[in-house]
Amino acid sequence: MTPRAALELVSALAAAVGCVLVWVGAKSTVVVAPVLEGEPMTTSVVYSAPMLGLSLLLATVAGVLAVLAVARTRRSSP
Repeated sequence: MTPRAALELVSALAAAVGCVLVWVGAKSTVVVAPVLEGEPMTTSVVYSAPMLGLSLLLATVAGVLAVLAVARTRRSSP
């Protein structure tokens, strides 16, 4: 494995970890007012669209870097 392939693989792993962390941090709980008077308030989960977009971008970067690292490793081995 070449040093560049190793760097690409480590970067792919870092992007994948970042993707998971951003995805987990993208949700928040909010209180929803009752529809009819006298009913209890409920909670709902709301997702942040920019955070989900960043998570998808990081997943794409991780995938591309992983493919490049594997291709570079296979090309360099006899």
